[in-house]
Amino acid sequence: MPSRTVLSLGGNTILPATGPGSVDEQFRVTETTMKQVLELLRSGEHIILTHGNGPIVGNILIRNEAAADRIPPTPLYICDADSQGGIGFMIQQALHNVSIREGIDTHTVTVITQTVVDPKDPAFANPSKPIGPFYGETEAQTLMKERGWKMTEDAGRGWRRVVPSPDPIRIVELETIRTLVGIRQVVIAAGGGGIPVEQLENGEYRGVEAVVDKDLASVCLAAAVGAQRLIIVTAVDRVALDFGEPSQQDLDVLTLADAKRHYDEGQFPPGSMGPKILGAIRFLESGGEEVLITSPRTLAEGIAGRAGTRIVP
Repeated sequence: MPSRTVLSLGGNTILPATGPGSVDEQFRVTETTMKQVLELLRSGEHIILTHGNGPIVGNILIRNEAAADRIPPTPLYICDADSQGGIGFMIQQALHNVSIREGIDTHTVTVITQTVVDPKDPAFANPSKPIGPFYGETEAQTLMKERGWKMTEDAGRGWRRVVPSPDPIRIVELETIRTLVGIRQVVIAAGGGGIPVEQLENGEYRGVEAVVDKDLASVCLAAAVGAQRLIIVTAVDRVALDFGEPSQQDLDVLTLADAKRHYDEGQFPPGSMGPKILGAIRFLESGGEEVLITSPRTLAEGIAGRAGTRIVP
């Protein structure tokens, strides 16, 4: 049987490095990423793509607020759904277009995905997921006062709004995704972590105000479909200890035991590398064989084993 890989794409695989960019710019960045994804498809692997939505869902919220006097604002879970559809379409079309140019026959489908969370998850009392653009400290203080946002400084890059990020429990559309993967569709699922929902006692679902971490949702999905490998594409080429300090140490290989130890020591901050390492730990403990963490520019080299950080059992 061909191996299965879940490829979790960060926002920098879709957005220009200098900001949100125009739609045309976003398509260009996405196509560059999809050219590298095509190399995985050439090898015959079954690919499931997931993606982040932090900057984009934040921009949707800004548009909500700007037009609030004319159009009723939509709740955060609807913004999650909007971003899933828009980003999924962009990835789907970009992969089709680069496949056509390379003479490769691919079939790609986006599944608008719901992720079940626990409404009693402690994350709802402690918002921690950064969304939207970066702000200076003065502007952030004003926004917190005027709009009631919770904001925090994000890894020296500025201030961002933070919202609840509950743990994913399961993917509602799992059987559909399994079926599509089984007939060799390239599936885009759990975009932005999926639309967070709670399941009521009668079995119905209801959206909740949150954003699920896309890497943890990717792990939830990867374990459920029996993926052997998880690839997390993020802003840095490698995982590092003492990140940003003179003593920074980039890592080529990290064992599960060392990953757990460094995570417990606080080496990987929440809202940054923390969820990625936690996701890697969960994936390997659930039977996964390998996690690769790398950047868009080193993705192809990472897939070939010459770049990035590999986390192994």
